[in-house]
Formats: sequence, structure tokens, C-alpha cells
Amino acid sequence: DEIIVLSESVQSYFKDTYGRETVFIPNGVSSAEKKDAAEITEKFGLSQNSYVLYLGRLVPEKGIRYLLEAYKSVKTDKKLVIAGGSSDTAEFEAELKSLAAEDERIIFTGFVQGRMLEELYSNAYLYVLPSDLEGMPLSLMEAMSYGNCCLTSDIPECSQVTGENGFTFRKSDTEDLKNKLQFLCDNSDKVNMFKESSSEYICKKYSWDDVVNRTLALYREP
Repeated sequence: DEIIVLSESVQSYFKDTYGRETVFIPNGVSSAEKKDAAEITEKFGLSQNSYVLYLGRLVPEKGIRYLLEAYKSVKTDKKLVIAGGSSDTAEFEAELKSLAAEDERIIFTGFVQGRMLEELYSNAYLYVLPSDLEGMPLSLMEAMSYGNCCLTSDIPECSQVTGENGFTFRKSDTEDLKNKLQFLCDNSDKVNMFKESSSEYICKKYSWDDVVNRTLALYREP
């Protein structure tokens, strides 16, 4: 029998490990309605295009160490916002905050949801996902649906989502990440180019209508 999976890497895993044929059906995403900065301004002093955003769990495989180390060497007045709660150990979160302690530009928001989450996506200058390991990153798809320019590690799970509508750096390479961050902070025209195209691209590539139709077609097969 066939089974549905949500990641090409998982698809290969089932084939190699269990000899099971699977079908790849990705997550879907819808065009997002942007929100003006209000709560993020009141709570964190953030305004439109004033910050680089990481949004996700605070776990080692997300590459947040590389991001902090790289960003501290970047010459910019844009803040770095680390948004998300810890699902690992308290020690790892403490380590991250220790790495950031001497740089007043770095802001940890903790777990966010609702209006705060929407505002963070809507007003970021750049979205960064420096992961060493991913499945299919929904946060990256959501960031693009809000019209963000995205910089990710070059692992296939990220680069296949962004296609030619984003930037990548070499996985785990702090120096390359620093250079890419500096370039993008210095070249708003490059960032704006992808801000204009990313939402339409991602919503067309991962249309919910297509996901539904493919799922129904699979279950209707004899």
C-alpha cells in the first residue's frame, strides 16, 4: 500500500528502510494579510524593516548559535529578533542568551502567537532560517507568504522551498552566514526584489487547493 508523507527526505527513508512506496504531498500555505507594527513597537521597540527575524523553536539543530555568532560581527543598526520558545533544555536557552549578552541589538521575545506573530512576520527586513536539519519548514513558507526575503542554510529541505526566490549560505558556516547577512543588510534593493516576488511564488507553488486535490486523488485511486 501507499502512504502519504510530508517530506521528500522521509519519503526516501521509508523506501530505503522499509521498502515502502510513499507519495510526497507537501504542506500548503495561503497568502497572508500583513499587519502594521503596533504590539511589537510597544513591547520591543520594533518598526517596519528595522530587524532581522528568526522564528522557531530554540533547539540546537536550528543553527541559532551560528546566527548569533555571525550577526555579532555584522555592521548594521538592524536588530536581530529571536522569536520562539525553548523545547530543549533550559541550559541551551541560557547558552544562547549568554552568547547574545554583550550585543544590545539582539532581542529574545519568547514564544509568540496571534497578532504578535503576524506583526513580526509582516514587518521584518529579512527572515533567516540557519538550520542544520529540517523536515519541511512551515515557518519558512509562512515567512514567504508574508512577502519576506529569506536567507536559509543550503540544505535541500530549505533551498527546495525557496527555489530561486531567496538566498542561501553554506550550512554550519558562520563566516559565510556573516558575509551573506552583511551583504543583505547593505543592499536593500536585493532584499526588496524578493519581497516583491516571494508571496506569489510560495502560494502558487504550495497551493492548498493543489494539496487537497492531490490528497483526494490519491485516496480515490483503485
